[in-house]
Amino acid sequence: MKFLLFTCILFLPFLALAQPGKEAHIVEGQFTFDTDKPFKLLELDEEIDEPIVTKKKKPKKKVFYGIKTKKGFTRKGYGDKVTIELFYYLKTPDKPNRFVRDIYWYDFTRREIRKTNTFDPSKGVLLHGPYKKMQGDLLLEEGIFYKGTKHGRWMQYNRENLLVDKEKYYKGWPKESLIVYYDPAERTKIKEIIPVEFGEREGYYYQFHENGTIAVMGEYHWDNKVGDWIENYPNGRRKKIIVFPQDPFDRQLTPFVRSEWNDKGKEVYSNRKGQ
Repeated sequence: MKFLLFTCILFLPFLALAQPGKEAHIVEGQFTFDTDKPFKLLELDEEIDEPIVTKKKKPKKKVFYGIKTKKGFTRKGYGDKVTIELFYYLKTPDKPNRFVRDIYWYDFTRREIRKTNTFDPSKGVLLHGPYKKMQGDLLLEEGIFYKGTKHGRWMQYNRENLLVDKEKYYKGWPKESLIVYYDPAERTKIKEIIPVEFGEREGYYYQFHENGTIAVMGEYHWDNKVGDWIENYPNGRRKKIIVFPQDPFDRQLTPFVRSEWNDKGKEVYSNRKGQ
């Protein structure tokens, strides 16, 4: 009798659900049961769908910044003084940024990495990807290249594995370099590129006309103008060449205009001797 009474009390809530006009949802604690649908008991032998585990895509080997590369190395020296350079280079020929000063590439003939201000694809390949310079187990230098130019953080170490130099670049430009735009909001038309390294102007300087052609180009070294500085007209014709000392600390040579042309291309002034 007691068992029958206990059973009736236990099933009273479910009997109430069957009565018309009663609330269709019951809240017990933090769970809500939808009673508009029949209950379904899970059989022990019924299969349960396992959650789908999505694997993270592994980065493709020898692909950096979305560009395929090949791996290479150089070896110099003898015995315990052997220096090894580990690097990657572009699998497909490409051109570096034409405005940067230092271009790094592997020379097929010399079998070595070179740094120049020009590049001939028929003579070698541009470095692209991680780079390490080792002597035995000692790491001397590490960084990354982007289409033949230094990119990101570059570190140099001495024989005691102590950091002696750290530099940051963006596709060949020192990270401190300044870029001025004709349209500061959209940043689509560059007006001026000022190379800055360690707080001083260092590297190639460019000024552009609003139509995109180069207005002025020259080189800074130790915060001083060096070599030939060239000015151009908006149509691309040469306007003027101003000569500065090759040595930034040479105070004997006074800068002078070597040649000047009109906008038709005719030379109107010449001073080859610098007098």
